[in-house]
Amino acid sequence: MLFPYNEQSKMSDIISGEPTLLQMMSRFGIPLGVGERTVEEVCRASSVDVSTFLAVASFIKHDGHIDNSLSRRVSVTALVSYLQRAHSYFLDFQLPGIRRRLLEAIDCSGADEVAFLILKFYDEYMGEVRRHMTHENSKIFTYTSRLEAGRLTEGYSIERYERSHSAIDKKLQELKNIIIKYYTPQGSSDPLVGVLLDIYNCEADLRMHCAIEDQLFIPAVRSLEQKLLAAGADSEREGEINVDTNTETLSEREREIVACVVRGMTNKEVADRLFISVNTVQTHRKNIARKLGVHSVSGLTIYAIVNKIVDVAEMADKMH
Repeated sequence: MLFPYNEQSKMSDIISGEPTLLQMMSRFGIPLGVGERTVEEVCRASSVDVSTFLAVASFIKHDGHIDNSLSRRVSVTALVSYLQRAHSYFLDFQLPGIRRRLLEAIDCSGADEVAFLILKFYDEYMGEVRRHMTHENSKIFTYTSRLEAGRLTEGYSIERYERSHSAIDKKLQELKNIIIKYYTPQGSSDPLVGVLLDIYNCEADLRMHCAIEDQLFIPAVRSLEQKLLAAGADSEREGEINVDTNTETLSEREREIVACVVRGMTNKEVADRLFISVNTVQTHRKNIARKLGVHSVSGLTIYAIVNKIVDVAEMADKMH
């Protein structure tokens, strides 16, 4: 049975009982120093929608479970503000901070190939998260602001975003496995253990962030769409949203070629394996480089591991 917070709960009691909500307060733009005030008093002082705050707090407290009466009362505007602040935290603070500590914990002087691949892997991942969140900031949140202004967008709905929305925490599991299985620090393991703990925390934070988008944000936007449709709101084509912005998608043949290349095969060997000409292999490799912005074999190796084209364990010998 869920025990959701309510408007008259003391904000200090909520935070003391669930320290992870400290971060949530910041993402709602609520400062510390709440005194003995209630949730309602603190939220109103910071111009935060009380129902949305309670819904997110309950969602986090109960690990993704929430009372339906709370989820139906969330404000799209308040959720967008929360998600935008979360994006800034990930992109400007948490992920760069992990990278700095990673640089201090592993030998990136160039002598250790595993360390180089770990750093490249992480940089690729940071780039992916940045593209994901930048797209949401510029496209999806623009769409929701139009909805709140009473304007539908012809040919687009939140369902399209929902179909393409994917979790962004899972690849951190791959990074943890690479570090734990294949990297041996030259000195003390303490700095690297500290980074691993940071990655675990970031992974959990990103997982909850995506769950809030899936289970609170998307349903709230869908409800707003339905209200506008029922009211006969006009649709417009101006600035139509396009969620199909992923230029990195490789064809099945290109994925096969990536797998061959990262396993150390020459263009001739790839051609023989796939029963195509060397010129065709070269053309495919140019297209792959253009799509991914990756030109080195080590870069393709990271991409292949991240996207499960090859298995981490399979590449272990090559990484040593």
